[in-house]
Amino acid sequence: MNAELSQKENLLYRTLLALVLIGLAAALRIAPHPWNFTPVGAMALFSGAVLNDRRLAFAFPLLALFAGDLFVGFYNLSVMLIVYASFLVSVAIGLWLRDRRTIARISLATLIGAIQFFLVTNFAVWQFLGGYPHNAFGLLTCYIAGIPLFWNTLGGDALYAALLFGGYALAERFLPAFRPPVRAAR
Repeated sequence: MNAELSQKENLLYRTLLALVLIGLAAALRIAPHPWNFTPVGAMALFSGAVLNDRRLAFAFPLLALFAGDLFVGFYNLSVMLIVYASFLVSVAIGLWLRDRRTIARISLATLIGAIQFFLVTNFAVWQFLGGYPHNAFGLLTCYIAGIPLFWNTLGGDALYAALLFGGYALAERFLPAFRPPVRAAR
C-alpha cells in the first residue's frame, strides 16, 4: 500500500511538473516573437509524450492555444480549427514518444510535427483565405510563400522542445520526486 501511494504521489508530481512546463510554454506564446517562432508545437508534442492521461494530453494544449488566442486575437474560423487540429496531430506524434524518449526520437518527432503543421496549415490558408488561386499553381505559390514561416516554426519547435524535454529530463535525473517509477523485472 505504501509503495502504491508513493507511485501515485510520483505520478502527481510528474504530472504537475509537466503541466507547469506546458503552462509556461503557453504563456510564452503571447510574448513578442517572430512569426511562427512559438512554443506551441513543442508544447503539444511534449504533452503527448509525458502526460499519462490522454484526455489531459489532448485537452491542455488546446486550452493553452485558446487562452493564447484570447490575447493575440482570433482569425478565420475554418483556418483556426485546422490549426488546432494540426496541434492535436502533434500531441499524437508525442504519444509515439512515450516510454522511448531519446534525443534522436524527440528530434525526429519535432521535425515531423513542424512539417505536418506547415503542410496542413498552408493548405488551409490556400483553401479558406482566398489569397491564392484555387489551382495547383496557387497551392504551390502558397507553400513557397510559407517557407520562411516553416523555418521559424521548426526553429521554435526545436528550441522549445529542447527546453521542455531537457528541463523535464533534468528534473527526473536530479530530483527524486520526479523520477519515473522503477518497473519490476519479470
